[in-house]
Amino acid sequence: MHLATLDWVLILSFFAVFIIIGLVVAKKSGKNTQEFFLSGRNMPWWLLGISMVATTFSADTPNLVTDIVRQNGISGNWIWWTFLITGMLTVFVYAKLWRRSQVLTDLEFYELRYSGKEAAFLRGFRAIYLGVFFNVMIMASVCLAAIKIGGILFDLAPWQCVLYASIITVTYSSIGGLRGVILTDFLQFIIAMIGSIWAAYYIVTMPEIGGLENLLTHENVSDKLHFLPDFNDTESLLTLLIIPIAVQWWSVWYPGAEPGGGGYIAQRMLSAKDEKNAIGATLLFNVAHYALRPWPWIIIALASLVLYPEVADIGKEFPNAVLGNDLGYPAMLTNLPAGLLGLVVASLIAAFMSTISTHLNWGASYISLDFYKRFVKPEATEKQLVTLGRLSTVILMAISALLALVLSSALETFQILLSIGAGTGLIFILRWFWWRINAYSEITGMVVSFIVALVFEFGNFNLEGHEKLVLNVLITTVSWVTVTLCTRPTKTEKLASFYNQVTPYGKGWNTFKKIAENKNIDLKVTHDVFTIDLASMLLGIVFVYTSLFATGYVIYGNMLGASILIGIAAISAFFIFKLWRRK
Repeated sequence: MHLATLDWVLILSFFAVFIIIGLVVAKKSGKNTQEFFLSGRNMPWWLLGISMVATTFSADTPNLVTDIVRQNGISGNWIWWTFLITGMLTVFVYAKLWRRSQVLTDLEFYELRYSGKEAAFLRGFRAIYLGVFFNVMIMASVCLAAIKIGGILFDLAPWQCVLYASIITVTYSSIGGLRGVILTDFLQFIIAMIGSIWAAYYIVTMPEIGGLENLLTHENVSDKLHFLPDFNDTESLLTLLIIPIAVQWWSVWYPGAEPGGGGYIAQRMLSAKDEKNAIGATLLFNVAHYALRPWPWIIIALASLVLYPEVADIGKEFPNAVLGNDLGYPAMLTNLPAGLLGLVVASLIAAFMSTISTHLNWGASYISLDFYKRFVKPEATEKQLVTLGRLSTVILMAISALLALVLSSALETFQILLSIGAGTGLIFILRWFWWRINAYSEITGMVVSFIVALVFEFGNFNLEGHEKLVLNVLITTVSWVTVTLCTRPTKTEKLASFYNQVTPYGKGWNTFKKIAENKNIDLKVTHDVFTIDLASMLLGIVFVYTSLFATGYVIYGNMLGASILIGIAAISAFFIFKLWRRK
């Protein structure tokens, strides 16, 4: 299809604004590594929160949700909705701890928390493992979405899509640093939300759909509307709800939903003005990420089942596209009129750029600070590190673009990353609160999880995906706990320094406190109250889930159900505020 002149004007205007923002902040961002990678640790909560949301609102996210809804209905989204538990744990427990740590990257944490050569090895290895391998996998998935969208909307070849989509992103990311990324994220999120909501409204009112009521009662859609899986379908209940709630949220490491925080979420918390801004940012992120954004994508996904009931139906209309259920989203966008199409395309480009730019800056920080400065050239100047960071963005983008050409779906990549990170999540939760965890714990968890994932992937075990996940979690957890108890603990002096830096709470430190007392080491008294943080976390979960499903009931026309859920959400918000004032 071809875009109208108005569409191109809108798209090119957004491009120009992003470049201008990058140029405006370039001088300040290039002063030193703290400015380039953490924007001077002076960012307000609302900018950081929106930046987190924009980052997770990538070009592949609507495609992923569409894939899930078309295959498993709305209830299929529990495979990522359950990560809200992790998110709220980060908000009320870990955000303040990360901000207190004062590290430049979350990998620097390893040498703050652990001692010896094993801590240094862990930091250096994960700099490459996460900054390059994991990071490239995620960016490749986002680039794949750009390929699919570009193939349908612009009739571009895959290589053309990734080339054109990357140039501007790399430009402003490399010159503007994190400050440029955060400021463009704010604009990109606004564009993306307006585009997705407007597109959903237009598509529902198309004659082929016939309005919201006709959509919800259509034979291809009516069985996809449940918020929970069918309790009579044991397999669906197990894979879509029970395992995600019982196992996945605490056991799996996944970028943007790391147990205990980490990655670019930690990067945003570390760049906050203070603890309150770090907490406020992560709270805003979780509310917007789970309660605000999904419904426009869900509605378009449901509408795609009317026009394209089967994947083959999409292939008939778009013979050159890389087929999959995730293609339902961009296929529906081809029905938009001039102007609106340009805005929506701009919103998808914005979503692509916001995610890629964050991952480029985050990955570059690992390469520059946690690998190059720490192990290759400790005497490197700030200017040299910033230059390397900028060069790294280009290289990471190039590798990701090449990998995208061999992937097939965003859901496939999502499942691969879940399996590789299975069993490691509990380490990231407990390392703040159990003194006995050491560097060997993390090395074991990382290595065992990866090996088990590869064995299950390429071995002939006749296991379902959820069975592989649970077994990987079990094997990995038993392995790292055993190694923890069989290896020497972190040096007392290092643990004391860490404890006094972040002042964690919990009985997991009681044994260490006795050791420190025997060695006449003074430890600070924590002022955090676990019961208040736990209550706030649970109330936050209730607030977001009830807000999410209240919106759904409004769309369904069930105003009684919506009113009840809104009431529960309001009560939850009230008590969160009351507990917040007690802190």
